[in-house]
Amino acid sequence: MSSAGSLAVARGFTLVELLVVLAVMAAVLAIAVPVVGTAVPGLAFKSSVRDVATALRASRSEAIVGNRETAFVLDLATRAYVVTGREPRRLRDDIDIAFVTARSEMLGETAGVIRFFPDGSSTGGRVTLTRAERSYHVDVDWLTGRVAIWH
Repeated sequence: MSSAGSLAVARGFTLVELLVVLAVMAAVLAIAVPVVGTAVPGLAFKSSVRDVATALRASRSEAIVGNRETAFVLDLATRAYVVTGREPRRLRDDIDIAFVTARSEMLGETAGVIRFFPDGSSTGGRVTLTRAERSYHVDVDWLTGRVAIWH
């Protein structure tokens, strides 16, 4: 029973309104996630595990893309690791660290290297991070250079 002259008014959101809402949500998440991550020790621990795995993957990627050998160096005494050409990163004091690498890649009693080659392979190794009886292993396959996290 509508008249021919009246038009139905469509209600909805415009693209601009949706983009504004998404931008506000992104800003809130950008602020909230770091705050929550530092407030919850378990999240900070998992973040440290992911950071080590990311550094190893970055080292492998740089070796392949740059067609040159790269290295991930871990020093247990200083609790720091570094990838060739980058700034050193330090692990939290509440995390225990164990490191396994080839004997020829040891740089003394407390430091060692996992090397990545241009073909993607590596010398292999394992970094184990433990906190409050929870352990994660970051393994590097010597043949493929693949980095995997397991617990």
